[in-house]
Amino acid sequence: MAQEATARHGDAPAPIAMDHPEPNYLAVFIYLTILTALELVVYYMHLPKTPMIALLVALAWAKAVLVAMYFMHLATEKRTLAVIAVVPILLVSFACFMLLPDLTSRPWASTPMHQQVTAEAHTSPEE
Repeated sequence: MAQEATARHGDAPAPIAMDHPEPNYLAVFIYLTILTALELVVYYMHLPKTPMIALLVALAWAKAVLVAMYFMHLATEKRTLAVIAVVPILLVSFACFMLLPDLTSRPWASTPMHQQVTAEAHTSPEE
């Protein structure tokens, strides 16, 4: 009975039907490597802080999209799954842009930390 439950040696598992072409993983890997090299170039260009961060975030988004589309096979999924993936991204982006004016108007956001610490050290507490 135990032998009947196990598969015979000649039986092979049925192949999985794929209705989409297999992605070129080597090309995706090369694109990811190029994007990482670009991130290093942007970092060592010594750009002002805001454009450097914007470029690094844009390159990181490009890499995240490549990974999601090809390694997580989202490129071959139905459109409803794409909507499910895009809606949280839009909501987070919207929240960030809505909070940006408030965060940049705070005094601690415009004053470097070392100036705050030295200013506090030079003031003597009144008794």
